Amino acid sequence: MAETTLKEIAEKLGISITTVSKALKDYPDVSSKTKKAVIDLATELNYSPNSFAVNLRTKESKTIGLIIPEVVHHFFSNVINGIIAEAEKNGYLVIILQSNESLELEKKQVDLLIHKRVDGIIMSLSNDSNDDDHIKEILKRKIPFVQFDKISKLIPSSKVVINDQKAAMSAVQHLIDSGFKKIAYIRGPINPQNAIDRFIGYKRALETNQISFDPKLVYTCENVTFEEGVEFAKQIVMDHTDVEAIFCTTDLVAVGVLSYLNENNINVPNQIALMGFSNWFMSKVVQPKLSTVEQPSYEMGVESFNLLLEEINAEKKNIAFTPKIVELNTNIVIRESTKKNN
Repeated sequence: MAETTLKEIAEKLGISITTVSKALKDYPDVSSKTKKAVIDLATELNYSPNSFAVNLRTKESKTIGLIIPEVVHHFFSNVINGIIAEAEKNGYLVIILQSNESLELEKKQVDLLIHKRVDGIIMSLSNDSNDDDHIKEILKRKIPFVQFDKISKLIPSSKVVINDQKAAMSAVQHLIDSGFKKIAYIRGPINPQNAIDRFIGYKRALETNQISFDPKLVYTCENVTFEEGVEFAKQIVMDHTDVEAIFCTTDLVAVGVLSYLNENNINVPNQIALMGFSNWFMSKVVQPKLSTVEQPSYEMGVESFNLLLEEINAEKKNIAFTPKIVELNTNIVIRESTKKNN
């Protein structure tokens, strides 16, 4: 069925298209009688404004784009919830795209959002993001842009982050304070800034406590999966019979480690203590419950949208906008996996 147009309403009522348009927008120079006639007929004919035409006039789409590495990850699903909640409050729809940690897909998705004329873009970079030409295109077109979690420090945009170095350092310090000295680390991929910073935090905690850094105790994930946790746990146990604790870059990897240790009757934490990162819901249902770093994912989504909205509003008013960095707090959640029984 064809959509009803302003022209059809105007012809049926014997008035101009301009009058119909003004009546629907409640202009004061249209009589109450005419407004009522127009609204009644528009309702009867199920008229709805052409959003594309409205967008052309207002130069707003009332949509934003969100690109994340993966939707199913607990951390990112909470970020999505925070962004959507704030977007709905402010009359925006969110187009959610998943890069699958692929730079090529990420580039295509940025191009898609640019051509969809979204009002702004929020993004957590893929692990493969080492080429920022597509990001520069966003900035070149003056599209409001916010990075969160996995960011590039070289891109001059607003960012919502945690202090990954400090958080990792606190996690390792907790292990050291609990009596564990030989600590293996299962880190994230080489490229993302948050993986780099967590690794630096791990090393600094050792150095601060006069514990020698041993590169052989560091294992690098490619995809940050449960399966990698299982495999690296096996390697650590084989390679380092005297390892006392394992720190993991995410809870998902840590749960994989825990699965291997439990299946092989290696007591956690009496034989090997275990520390995760993010406070995924699984961390408190596994046995033993997992000590971890709590990452404020929902709040990160809320702050990311609000920063984007601030830039969108500045752009509409032709006000110069200076990118901002919002750093959210983390804290250590201590559970059974690091509480050694004496």
